[in-house]
Order: sequence, then structure tokens, then C-alpha cells
Amino acid sequence: MVDRASSGRGLDRGSSGRGPAREFGLRVRRVTTTRAGGVSRPPFDSFNLGDHVGDDPAAVAANRRRLAAATGLGDDGIVWMNQVHGTHVEVVADAGRTCDATDGLVTATPGLALAVVTADCVPVLLADARAGVVGAVHAGRVGAAQGVVAEALRVMVDAGARAEDVSVLLGPAVSGPNYEVPDEMAADVERSLPGSRTTTRQGTVGLDLRAGIAAQLRSLGVTAIDIDPRCTVEDRTLFSHRRDAPTGRLASLVWLEPQR
Repeated sequence: MVDRASSGRGLDRGSSGRGPAREFGLRVRRVTTTRAGGVSRPPFDSFNLGDHVGDDPAAVAANRRRLAAATGLGDDGIVWMNQVHGTHVEVVADAGRTCDATDGLVTATPGLALAVVTADCVPVLLADARAGVVGAVHAGRVGAAQGVVAEALRVMVDAGARAEDVSVLLGPAVSGPNYEVPDEMAADVERSLPGSRTTTRQGTVGLDLRAGIAAQLRSLGVTAIDIDPRCTVEDRTLFSHRRDAPTGRLASLVWLEPQR
């Protein structure tokens, strides 16, 4: 059900001068889910966390409660998005809400988890444990090419983060070998997000959005970038819209918790 993809070690800021000093460090927590462990019926079986795909709303709500319990965040500890493949990034401070027409979230509130739902698009989880700022981004082809990840990083910096202190996880997504697109589309994305164009397993034109996003982040000063090797199309423990539409959605979460 829940895959704790990575857990970064928090750092004590002490008296670094970048904002108020903390008496304790913060640990970055990142989690991704799989298809298993929920109550949704086919074709959304079983741990669907997307409320916009045609699944029974009661099943989605039950699955979200299970996620909240499994992570220890509580029913009001996760902020969700109604994603629209855009570039809007919203700063949040309060729990128990869903942000409309948003593809990125940023918070400086410890214990508040930010969630992105995907089924081939790239979930991007960003964190600066020194500054106490995290971000979550839904990066599909359109949003990634238009700069939603760069915008999220900009908003994080405005909130006190520094690019050189930000660590990033690019979660499970469709991989380049399985993402065939028309040549003109690949060229358009490559112009906006260099490093994305690739060749599929069949030798046709493809896109590797995670490669393009990683290159973009490095150009913006981020060096700590991890890429989950799983491909949503190949791995049947994960939801994939390209493989199975209609289908459910995975969730990827990031939050900060105090180190004890």
C-alpha cells in the first residue's frame, strides 16, 4: 500500500541567519503508494487515491483515510490538489483542504503533508530541511514543458529555501522507452525542457520527462536529485493511464517532521 520511497535526514539550522533558528532538526519524509491495500473495485483496484477518475467517492475517501492512518498524518494532515496540467503553485499552511486548479503546493508547516496524484505523469517531491520548506508538483508533459517545476522551486525560494539545499525525488512515472510521441511534440517539449527527447524501445521518438526535469533542476542549482527507477507502464503494481485507462491514481507525499 505505502512505499516509503525516501527519508532524508533533517539538518539543524542552528543560528545560520536564514530565518528563525530551530531548536531541533527536521526530517524529510517522502512516500509513494502502490495499487495494493485499498477498497476500490476494478478498474480502479484497489488503492485508488484519485477522486476525479470515475471511482466511487466513498471508496476514494476510505482509501485516503487508510493512507492518513498508515502514515500517521491523520485525516486532516494531507493537502490534496485538483490538478489541471498548469503551472500554478499555491502556498498552504492549513490542513484538511483541497486546492483547486493547482499543480504545485509549497508549505513551511511541519507535519503538513503535500500530495500529488499520478498515473504516468511525474510526481516531483522537493524539500529544504534547513529552511523547513517542502513542495509537491504534478508534472505532466504540458505542465513540465511550461515550467511548473521551476515555478515551484521559485516559490520555495521565496519562502526561504535555497536551491543548493533542496533535495528532490522524481517518483514513479512513464519511462522514456515506453513514452512514444509524435516527432513534432517531442521537438516542442525539447525546446522548453532540454534533455527530454529520447528514443523508445521500438526505436521511435519518445519523451523522458524525468530526464528533462532533472536537467532543468540542475540548471537551477539543485544537485541532490533522486529518480525512482520504476516505470508506471511496466510495473503492474502501479497505476498507468497509458496502459489501463480508465484506472486509478497513485499518491506521492512529502512532509517534514521533527527529529526526536
